[in-house]
Amino acid sequence: MSASVTNVTHPQASTFEQVREDLIMPLHKNTFANKMWIRFLIVIIILGTIAYVHQLITGLGVTAMRDYTAWGVYIANFVFWVAVSLIGSLISSILKLLHQNWSNPLSRIAELIALGAITMAAASIVIDMGRPDRLQNILIHGRIQSPIVWDFFVVNTYLVISIILLYLPLIPDIAILRDRMTDAPRWQRKMYHLLSLGWHGTKEQWRLLKRAMLIMILLILPVAFSIHTVTSWLFAVNSRAGWHSTIFGPYFVAGAFVAGSAAVIIAMYVFQRRHKLQQYITDRHFNMMNKLLVLTMLLYLYFNINEYLVPGYTWQRLDGAHLEELLLGHEAVLFWLTQILGLILPIILLLFRRMRKPLPSLIIAIFVLMGAWMKRMIIVIPTQLHPEFPIQNVPKHFLEYIPTYTEYIISAATLAGAMLIITLLVRVFPVVPIWEEAHDRGIHKIFKAEKTSNIHENEA
Repeated sequence: MSASVTNVTHPQASTFEQVREDLIMPLHKNTFANKMWIRFLIVIIILGTIAYVHQLITGLGVTAMRDYTAWGVYIANFVFWVAVSLIGSLISSILKLLHQNWSNPLSRIAELIALGAITMAAASIVIDMGRPDRLQNILIHGRIQSPIVWDFFVVNTYLVISIILLYLPLIPDIAILRDRMTDAPRWQRKMYHLLSLGWHGTKEQWRLLKRAMLIMILLILPVAFSIHTVTSWLFAVNSRAGWHSTIFGPYFVAGAFVAGSAAVIIAMYVFQRRHKLQQYITDRHFNMMNKLLVLTMLLYLYFNINEYLVPGYTWQRLDGAHLEELLLGHEAVLFWLTQILGLILPIILLLFRRMRKPLPSLIIAIFVLMGAWMKRMIIVIPTQLHPEFPIQNVPKHFLEYIPTYTEYIISAATLAGAMLIITLLVRVFPVVPIWEEAHDRGIHKIFKAEKTSNIHENEA
């Protein structure tokens, strides 16, 4: 499952020109379906914006959050988006450092997903605030002892590094687009010219680019692991039953690998079909990604067993009440759906090779990703409904948390926002790295010749 492959033979595209034109072709097409998809996402975002403005004016009372459930679906969304964003470091950093070159065509997909996810994670923090105008107080009056301050800085640092890690490998491809996309709109051509940074593929430019990429690959690893660890500490440093756990750091990291891998598989299927990239995103890539998904789910299953078995064995008063609510009480349906449909059943199904084909793996990945979001709801909500002091003399609806329409609409807008970021970026940049794909196919010499010819064309 972890065998390294240095070069992969693809007889369908044997020259750099073929690879280049295959991967640029989708950028020339702006179909009716694509336009409608973008408009649909914009409509969802507008509705979410209207709902948020209403929440901002009226107050958080329009949500189901109360004194007891002070964290609701918005924080669950935040934890979910932070989890999905880890996939950028997994594929673009960890697998590259392990020389797993089969993942190279998927690196940009992972980076795009990471950028969209971490952007919405940052937005979810602001959405959850009753007074977002006081956000600057974290910088002015924030205390270093507070995990919230830690989280604020690592989220923003990870966002910046994710942008840089996406941009650096794009520079040679942007230079190709600068020279080939002469029929693009004027603003797009200017953007390519500006972002290409005068790239002509000289030895010194390649040396600097590879060094910069290596630095960013090494830098993003500790930042990526820290953002998920610090996010887990927001819960773990509390003494509440269900949160106070010493394994929450690796538990969150393992769950993030699961969510991110599922998101990449879904994106792989969409881009393979929509952009006709069957030569570049093959059944082998689906097979390997699904094996990676199974590996991460097995690790996550281990942490789940450890997380519930240990307090279940001792069954102390508060831990017992929390577990009883999860296993048999109000949250039982959500809990068992998450464990069975989002974790155990996908592991079993993906053990069979035919289930690792594109369409079956798409369906399985959707269930895994939905399970990942529901899991964050299970982490965030039930613990707050079992405080150490009893809930008494309050309205009945304070005893449970059911998100309101406002929360669902705003949450849908964050999902649409992440998708819109990815959709707009793949409209102007190739979804599979051109120069890496050419190198992996063993035609890097032709690529160098192409770069030289481009220099002469530009000079002429």
